Amino acid sequence: MKKTIYILICFFVCWTSACRKMDIPPINIIQDKDALSNAGGVQAYMARLYSQLPIEDFRYSPQRGLNFFWIISPFPAVTGEALSRDQRGAMQENVDESPWAECYSLIRDANYFIENLPKYSSSFTEAQVNSWLGEARFVRAATYFALVKRYGGVPLIDKVLEYPTPDLESLNIPRSSEEAIYDFIATDLDYAYQNISENNQVGRANKYVAAGFKSRAMLYAGSIAKYNNITLVDAAGNRVCGIPSAKAVTYFKASYDAAVLLENKYSLYKKAWAAGDKTAQYQNFVNMFFDATSPENVFVRQYHYPESVHGYDAYNVPRQLMGANGYSAEVNPTLDYVELFDGLPKNADGTIKTMTAGKYDLYNTTMDLFANAEPRLRATVILPGDEFKGQSIEIRRGIYTGSSAGGISPLLPAGSTANYPTTNIVQSSNASQTPYTLPDGSTMNPAGLSGIFTGDGTCAISGFSVRKWLVPDKPTSEVLENRSDQTWIEMRYAEVLLNRAEAAYELNTLGQNDKNYLQDAFTIINQIRERAGADLLASAANLNDIDIIRNERRKELGFENKIWWDMRRWRTADKEQNSTIYRVLMPFYSANDKKYFFDARTDERNIRYTFDVRWYYEQIPNGEIQKSQKLIQNPGY
Repeated sequence: MKKTIYILICFFVCWTSACRKMDIPPINIIQDKDALSNAGGVQAYMARLYSQLPIEDFRYSPQRGLNFFWIISPFPAVTGEALSRDQRGAMQENVDESPWAECYSLIRDANYFIENLPKYSSSFTEAQVNSWLGEARFVRAATYFALVKRYGGVPLIDKVLEYPTPDLESLNIPRSSEEAIYDFIATDLDYAYQNISENNQVGRANKYVAAGFKSRAMLYAGSIAKYNNITLVDAAGNRVCGIPSAKAVTYFKASYDAAVLLENKYSLYKKAWAAGDKTAQYQNFVNMFFDATSPENVFVRQYHYPESVHGYDAYNVPRQLMGANGYSAEVNPTLDYVELFDGLPKNADGTIKTMTAGKYDLYNTTMDLFANAEPRLRATVILPGDEFKGQSIEIRRGIYTGSSAGGISPLLPAGSTANYPTTNIVQSSNASQTPYTLPDGSTMNPAGLSGIFTGDGTCAISGFSVRKWLVPDKPTSEVLENRSDQTWIEMRYAEVLLNRAEAAYELNTLGQNDKNYLQDAFTIINQIRERAGADLLASAANLNDIDIIRNERRKELGFENKIWWDMRRWRTADKEQNSTIYRVLMPFYSANDKKYFFDARTDERNIRYTFDVRWYYEQIPNGEIQKSQKLIQNPGY
């Protein structure tokens, strides 16, 4: 009996001890006190928040979503900025790659930090705690902006939701109004501006970054209030799609005022710039994207080989400079985009002039056509025959072998979508070109080293390649997938100035007279144009059309993944892309004249872009809709 009692006592002691040990966190799990009670832990937590920010950078495409390592469907190919062999027209983001779940996961992490950091405030100064809380609210605001610009009003969650919970209904959160989400974003960014320090490490927000993001978000909200015609109201009366037009002034003013806060804190990059010197202005614009000390960088995402990389160079260099991966020229700027720039010979309708009296104009070199173009164009787009990495980039469509007596007539009727004839034109079907022997005995590749090959429709399919972001001195041996590490500049001061100019123009049109908004917009646009080497506006009276500001934005921010969202907030995408075939510019060499001519035409692949108006509000993933009876779908899905 005594033996049995002894055994039972030992059992209960051991069982109780085991229970106690189960309450002790495993030593390999980081606890709140480990992460939030010391600066190193907070820094690590912050690094994770920033790494998950929904930024559409080098690793983003509508087809594959955020942070995908292999990008062959580039963002500019859905906007009309560029063509791509892999992008076949306008499209909304792939609903299966929707950032919805990723965004709410990040919002939870930010909410958790906001709720729990104050518990360890005794370990830090008050200023440190407030600054970190400001950063967490900046991250939360930027994430909600990624959601609201896609879906309109979304469930607003500003605290950590616990599961399991006896009150399951508390997890069944309906969508807030679109207006409420923008107001919440503004409140978070105001808090961030008031509490984050003026300086912070690169890649993290300071107070002026918060103000810059507010200028962006509020400009979007103002545009929705003014231009959107789509409305969706839920059973509770929340306007989950759409913002009352009366709020346009409120949001445009908020955007303008936020942009002003960055004045004298950042400046346009002009380190290599010189008045009247086009070469210096071109080089200045190129340098801006690779100078880590640029006074124009507001917010960036850094990459560093080998731990953090992307493949921008491998996918976009001209073919003659491609690396071992065998990719090249994914982003091919359209003629429509190139024609936005100043200094090109233009017809009365604004299209590029390549003919006189029905005959092609002849040039000694392909660059002669662009001799007077604003330097910003050369720094953004590789023009046929321009130099890059010490090589002349050969872009040709073919060699014309016919007679030029009396001039060369159009190769195709105006507006034709047909392929070029084979009579009198030597073309190349693939990269293994058969050189053509010219009348003087020399030889020439029909497409050049980087021109279009008819067999597979690759290389410079628009007559141009992208220049912006390409590292100018990267060796060919390093032009490989996941070998690039240039910094992504998510926000430049130029964008903030353009936000300010647009908001000012809109306020002027809405009858706001408390400031001379039109004069301010005029001054800013001329600042941007001067740095670009473009023609200056003579006076504020010349700023008589919103498209002047919008086109300036397109030129300045081209290939920075901003134009898609601009087209959506302006509600112009469905008008610009209405069975639209974008235009290209094909260089030809006239063998008998030893000169070049250009044929401006529609994309010969005949790919039509049509934007469905329902895409202004994207489809909420059906899996999310099925989780809650309170979560209603957007119109048309």
